[in-house]
Amino acid sequence: MSEETDIATLLRDASTRLADCSESPRLDAEILLGRAIDMPRSYLFAHPEDAPDPAAVARFEKDLERRLAGEPMAYITGHREFWSMELMVTPATLVPRPETEILVDLALQEIPRDVAWNVLDLGTGSGAIALAIGRERPLCSIVATDQSAAALRVAEQNARQYDVANIEFIEGSWTTPLGDRRFDLIVSNPPYIRAGDAALAQLRQEPQSALVAGNDGLDDIRHLAAACGKHLVEGRALMLEHGADQEAEVARILADAGWTEIACTRDFAGLPRISTARKPASRRDL
Repeated sequence: MSEETDIATLLRDASTRLADCSESPRLDAEILLGRAIDMPRSYLFAHPEDAPDPAAVARFEKDLERRLAGEPMAYITGHREFWSMELMVTPATLVPRPETEILVDLALQEIPRDVAWNVLDLGTGSGAIALAIGRERPLCSIVATDQSAAALRVAEQNARQYDVANIEFIEGSWTTPLGDRRFDLIVSNPPYIRAGDAALAQLRQEPQSALVAGNDGLDDIRHLAAACGKHLVEGRALMLEHGADQEAEVARILADAGWTEIACTRDFAGLPRISTARKPASRRDL
């Protein structure tokens, strides 16, 4: 095997090639090469002079080409870490983002540990939010909806993998399949990107229906602000993730729909990311 195909050289060359399409080219290269040779990343660090066999190099190159074409790492590897879980993800689901863990944390702060609340996760996708809450609050009953049957199959598989039995998955658009059911907390990471937004070029491999929400990115948040009130116990909270530049508009939408105690929590970069609002006790028709 020539020197050019040793681990150190493969990683160096792959990192250079990935520099224009990845925020973490070296890490991506290490994960893909470790996957190709079926070894942990620590092996790469300990054996930089080893030369993988041609079949492993071919597997590495195939995955590398997928990454260079813009495919998310999570789709290539088939999983993404979220809330200390390795969740299965597919092109039917969004890739869970670290920022969404803030939504989970806020929900857990809201839910007492010793109560059996009913919690609703709208647009569950891979089930990341529902599973995190379900594992941390085993007394609670979680309902998770999604209009995509394929996404729900992924979420159900993730629930089985982690033996989370307190989640009911329901196919349907937002609150449509819920009838007159009411909940103690509603959470959602809905689509909030504007149609035509330049950011979509970097997200073209992910399901666009889970990303785009009209010309201003707020169509689904408007819908949720109008529809969620009848499914929430009075005084309880609705929590919505949204774009970093949408805080003011989301607050206006929620206020116009009759919600109160509207507040926004910032993400790890200090940007406004999660808006919380409450159903006032006096508004039974909200």
